[in-house]
Amino acid sequence: MPEISRDEVAHLATLSRLALTEEELTHYADQIDDIVATVAAIQEVDTDGVAPLSHPTQNVDGAVSVMREDVPESLLTAEQALDQAPKQDQDRFQVPRILGE
Repeated sequence: MPEISRDEVAHLATLSRLALTEEELTHYADQIDDIVATVAAIQEVDTDGVAPLSHPTQNVDGAVSVMREDVPESLLTAEQALDQAPKQDQDRFQVPRILGE
């Protein structure tokens, strides 16, 4: 039994403002089912006795990977960021309202 139906994919496409063909809707529904099945298979792996990592950069042997120094860099000014914006209002991008439709 599929985890997500073609109609649910069509509904998500509508919310995302994506125009999908009938073939694409079926194809994406199948792909999502494959993804859900893969995640379900991973969840069945026996992890008893496996210690969780305490930090995303920690290796399985406990060593911590080295990350680069966090160095501040120059940023764009509001004027530079909005320079090519089609519409702007009070130093912000102005976009069409999509919620509440």
